Formats: sequence, C-alpha cells, structure tokens
Amino acid sequence: MSSLAPPLSFNPAGIELDRRQGLTRQLYEALRQRVLDGRLAGGTRLPATRDLAAALSISRNSVVRAYDQLYAEGFTQSRVGDGTYVAQLPSSKKLSTKLSTGFSTGLSPALSTIELKNADISGEKVIHSAALERLENNHLPLPPIGPPRAFRVGVPAFDLFPFDVWAKLNAAFWRKPDLKQLCYGNPAGDERLRSLIAAYLRSSRGMQCTAEQIVITSGAQQAISLCAQLLVSPGDGVAIENPGYRAAGHAFALAGAQLQGVAVDSEGIDCSVLNGLDNCRLAYVTPSHQYPLGVVMSLARRLELLAWAERSGGWVVEDDYDGEYRYSGAPLAPLAALDRSGRVLYVGTFGKVAFPALRLGYLVLPPTLVDAFAQRRAVDVRHSEVSTQAVMAEFMAAGHFQRHIRRMRRAALSRRNVLLNGWPDELPGVGSLPNSAAGLHLTVRVDSLAREQQLVAQARAVGVEVNGLSSYWLAQAGPPDDQRAGLVLGFAAVPEAAIRQALARLRQAWTGQAEG
Repeated sequence: MSSLAPPLSFNPAGIELDRRQGLTRQLYEALRQRVLDGRLAGGTRLPATRDLAAALSISRNSVVRAYDQLYAEGFTQSRVGDGTYVAQLPSSKKLSTKLSTGFSTGLSPALSTIELKNADISGEKVIHSAALERLENNHLPLPPIGPPRAFRVGVPAFDLFPFDVWAKLNAAFWRKPDLKQLCYGNPAGDERLRSLIAAYLRSSRGMQCTAEQIVITSGAQQAISLCAQLLVSPGDGVAIENPGYRAAGHAFALAGAQLQGVAVDSEGIDCSVLNGLDNCRLAYVTPSHQYPLGVVMSLARRLELLAWAERSGGWVVEDDYDGEYRYSGAPLAPLAALDRSGRVLYVGTFGKVAFPALRLGYLVLPPTLVDAFAQRRAVDVRHSEVSTQAVMAEFMAAGHFQRHIRRMRRAALSRRNVLLNGWPDELPGVGSLPNSAAGLHLTVRVDSLAREQQLVAQARAVGVEVNGLSSYWLAQAGPPDDQRAGLVLGFAAVPEAAIRQALARLRQAWTGQAEG
C-alpha cells in the first residue's frame, strides 16, 4: 500500500457565477482568490474540466480557458496523466502582503525603510513606505473644479488668451514636425525655449542667466518638488513663510523636511527668526508678492536673506509665481538677480500668464546644479511634451508672449479696481481692503476665526469663492487662531461684469442689503 497521502479534493460549492457576464473571467477570479486566501491549499487536485463544467452548469471551454490562465500565471501545475493541481506557493499571509503592496523586501534603497502601519483594510495590517506615510499627511487638496468664477485665487484672465494664435502655431508644428523633435529629447527641455526664457528674464527681470541654467518643468509645483527631492534630506529643517503657499510646504515635508514656519511682516519673511534656526537647510520664499499676504520683500530683507544663505551654505527657493503683474513701474528684480554666491533657485511659470492647465514652468539654477536636476527629472518623465515647448518657443519668438503679458497686466489692473471700488464698506469684523500694487489677489484681515468662517460660508452659499486666510498657516506654528483669520480674494479670474455681479451677491449675503 502506498504511504503517500491522497491529494486534497476541491469542492466547487460556493462558486456563484453571473451568466450575464464573462464566465471564464469569473471562474478564474474565484479560483485565484481561493488560492490567495488559502482556501485552496497547495497540492489540492482540481476537478477535471468536464466535471467542473457539469457541476457549475457552464461550458467546458469556459473552464479550460480559466484553467489555462491560472496555469500561465503559476497558480496551478499540470501533472501528465494525473490532472491539474494547485501550485505550492508561499503562505497566504506572505503572498497577500506582497500582492497588495506591490513590493517586498530587498528592493531599492528608496524603499528600504519599511514599517508596519495599522490600517483598517479587511482587518489586516498594510505595509507602507515612510514616504507613503508622509504623503498621507501632505497630499495636495484638489483645486476648485468647473469654469473660473469670482473670486478664485491663482487663476489669471485666461479668457483673454489668444487661442486662435496658439492653435495656428500648434497646427504648424504638427503639419511638418522636425523628426528629431519626436525622439527622446533633452530632459532639461527644448533648447530654443530655454534660450528664449533666458533672454526674456535678462530683459524683463535683470537676471544674468543663460539657457544652460534653465530646466523646463511641468509647472511651478514640479519645480518646487524637484528642489525638495534634491536639496533636502530627511530631518533637514526648511524655513517657509507663515502664512504661505501650503503646496510648497507639502512638497518639502514629503521629502522628509522638518518645516519651520517663519513669520511674515510688512517687509517679508522675518530674517531675524531665520538666523536663529538650527539645522535649517533651505528657505522657500515668494518675495515679489508674498503668498498670500501680498507684501513685497524689501531690499534690506532680500540682502539679509542672501547673506544667510551664503553664511550658512543654505539654499533659497524663490517662487516668482505672479511676478509679471506689477501695476506701478516695472516688475521687481528677483532675488536671483542679486545673488552672487549661487545659492538661489528661481521658479517661474507660464501658468499665471497663459492658463494653469498648460503645465509649463521652469527653474533657473546655479550652474553646478543643472545636471543633477535634469537627471532627476528624467527619472520621472524624461522631458516635457515636445509640442507644448515648441509652440511656446514660437509664441515667444514671434512677440506674442510679450504682447499678451501687457494685455494681461492691463486686464488684471482693471479687474482689481472693480473689486476695490465695489467692495462692501464697513463690514463688521473686517479690515480695509488693501490697494495692492502687484499680483493677482488681495488679502483682508478679519477679527476672528468664527467671523472668517461665517463670511466664507455665506459667500459659498451665493456661488462666490472666497478663501479663508486661516487655511494658509502651519497648524503647529504661528499666532493664536483669531490672529490667523482673513479673506483671500483673487480678482483676475473673471471679467469686470462678473466681478460686479459677485460683489452684489456678497453684499446681499453679508449685509442683507441689495445694491441700490
């Protein structure tokens, strides 16, 4: 008598198939899941295809195809003359972990720090990398959806963009593209576009930069993210304006930075606080038009900030997100134009001049950093989409870009003035609306957080977007809640008539008075 134990048998009871859908796929998934969760142990003999088909009242071909797929993926083994058996696999717990997370131990160093995190997913623990855990607390919230409306922040007057010109240039590119542009390109970006950006910055900003210092990015946010990935190690301190652009803070926190919120006064970031920070590796600033308070960094503060960077060996990331919009005199020279020690990384974007969905920005880097940034970007996307770069280059070379900037500046000024002239006077608990000379938004202080939230909710109820200033602060740093309160109002997103209509609705919602 043989000493071998008889093979385990499989009972198809419990397999329910919906005959309105693919039977092969359903059977395959049912058997596969039973292998993964251990209900079908290794060595179990599966019924003959004809027997299983009869038991389930389906065609034999459906069973044959399901068995073939399981065999191809390694879930079963075929023994000549002896049928089909479940393969001997790792224990169901180990197998489930590997398949659900997409990785196992022994991979790249970037995923080497792995920890168990309690998660209520089917009652099991799920493994996350440290970066994924940081992402849970530092993800970007979704932007407002739908067409622009008053008073959406961060949106230019793209209703004025010359889409007909852009369409002609785009059609011309695709009508007879240069074949070399359709191959993999330079990860730093289109050479012609980089040259034109450098020329524009030299003439409009006084920056003595070359095309070789520029890396094209998918918008300003990717530029900031690259700075975080390459300049910050886990545990490094990063100084950010408080209140400030939270999406930048998220990028640095995701890289493992310890965020240090630094107060902003009428001259910009408080450098006396910055000088007292330990282990501070980098400072992120918006000097031309601080986001969201709108102040312009004074020259004295600019020089003090550059001195800090040179003395400490730190970096300054300068986000010039809406520097083209200055309504009194020429745009201010950026920090990068004053930098003599190669410590400033300048972030620029076309999204505030053209339209946000364009996703086209750039970095102007110290020469020693260009290769590293280009190589890091190539790991993610190789390079930006070629036609967008080529069309923007032609748009700039033909003079359309400069003309469009002038038009956008005039439009933004007109829309700002409509907001200033129509703003409800003497709102209880609300300060005076500032007469900002730059940018695309205004910020007004409110005397309490409860009042801010009331005003924002009342505006939302009448279809008007108003942001609360309190959402721009770091939770763990800064003044008491009531000193964080305010309203942030973008004024460029819609034409003057829509601004007037929105102001009328706000006046009714906030004061109960219709416009006379």
